[in-house]
Amino acid sequence: MTRRTLSVLLVMFFLGAAASGSAVELVRVWPGYRSAASFESIGEYFGREEFTGGRLVLRTQPDDRDGYYFLTRIKKTDAILNATAHVQLIFEGNSTARSYRLPVDIPAGQTVLNIGITGKDWPGASVKPIAWRVALLRADGTELVSAQSFLWAQP
Repeated sequence: MTRRTLSVLLVMFFLGAAASGSAVELVRVWPGYRSAASFESIGEYFGREEFTGGRLVLRTQPDDRDGYYFLTRIKKTDAILNATAHVQLIFEGNSTARSYRLPVDIPAGQTVLNIGITGKDWPGASVKPIAWRVALLRADGTELVSAQSFLWAQP
């Protein structure tokens, strides 16, 4: 094997490793309703801002914490800037999906993203979607990664 061939193979190997290292993975998505009280911390009683515990918290109605959340664990190596969290929901009695898009910048490393459909966008504490889909989109709108409930794939 010539030195040039070896150099080309090494470059291809490292380019492949770099490309695979920037992959994004949704490790797990936990959907569920959360009340505003579940977010309160002792610091807020003393005038501090909301304590997020290192999680990114997105809400469709930023001033209202009550709602249905998708606690999403993301594994990646590179930062994702100018991204969009896209949530789609189907409710009983309606086959048309409701769609919500929230802008987000995700820092490098492993991240927990808490995406909330809150306030007037959520019909109530006892309501649960029949099917859901969560996706992260690049700035150009192409999908990076997604997760969905079992029923989302059903006709």
